[in-house]
Amino acid sequence: MLDQVPDVFRPCVEEPAFSDEEGMPLVTACVWRETGADGWRAGAIDFPDGTAEDPDGSGYLFRLLVDRSPEAFRQWAEDYYEVPVDLDAVRHVFSSRSLTDEVRALNSKVALGDLAKEFAEIGCSTG
Repeated sequence: MLDQVPDVFRPCVEEPAFSDEEGMPLVTACVWRETGADGWRAGAIDFPDGTAEDPDGSGYLFRLLVDRSPEAFRQWAEDYYEVPVDLDAVRHVFSSRSLTDEVRALNSKVALGDLAKEFAEIGCSTG
């Protein structure tokens, strides 16, 4: 998993804080993207024959990083929260438009005014 990490990131791989007492790296996943690269990279792993389609779980773990669509987020949110999620409201948020009562479909129990502090922290506008 770490053999192909570029030299520029090698200090991160060799950082003692990320290894056990014997110096073995403690790694769940390793991806990198160098300046100017056209995408994220990961080291090659030889999985045993007959393993599942997503043997290391990276497809599941990183699917929202790869697929930044409102539809992908909606699917994740419905699975995670076990409630229906309004796709039009998600699209409204994803399009970076001002948050209006239209997005209340995401949680009708919360008024937009109740979120003023949170909106200010993330620089979100309401209108």
